[in-house]
Amino acid sequence: MRLYHGSYLEIKSPDLLHSRKNVDFGLGFYTTPLYEQAVNWARKFKRNGGSGIISYYRFDEKVLHKLKVLKFDTYSDEWLDFILNCRAGKDVSDYDLVIGGVANDKVFNTIELFFDGLIDKKEAIGRLKYEKPNLQICFRTQKALDYSLLYEGSETI
Repeated sequence: MRLYHGSYLEIKSPDLLHSRKNVDFGLGFYTTPLYEQAVNWARKFKRNGGSGIISYYRFDEKVLHKLKVLKFDTYSDEWLDFILNCRAGKDVSDYDLVIGGVANDKVFNTIELFFDGLIDKKEAIGRLKYEKPNLQICFRTQKALDYSLLYEGSETI
């Protein structure tokens, strides 16, 4: 499977040293199998006066059995709890790879309303069920990156 990463620079050798904490699935290297989603990520850098670059990789799914993987097929209570823990810096799980929906702007707004206590979890999940999840794959350990991701190239958008 081909995965994409949108950024302001080409990333030939992904690592965790340059990752941000307190994001959707915690510290990690974020990719997507959806080219347009990566383009949208890269365009954020272009809007801020930088470059927009898509790096692409070959993902070897055959090694998944060697990794500890958490996968969310839909927006759910478990997905919401995991996102909130990660964003609050409270995640202590040891997953190598986390796969699931992106908290895009509309989803993020719902999460913020829940986080601020303005809506309950049932209302939050009810709103999210109408959103089509984009997909992100977060490599949370160097082992996961080294075992399963091979750089293939990049392009400037």
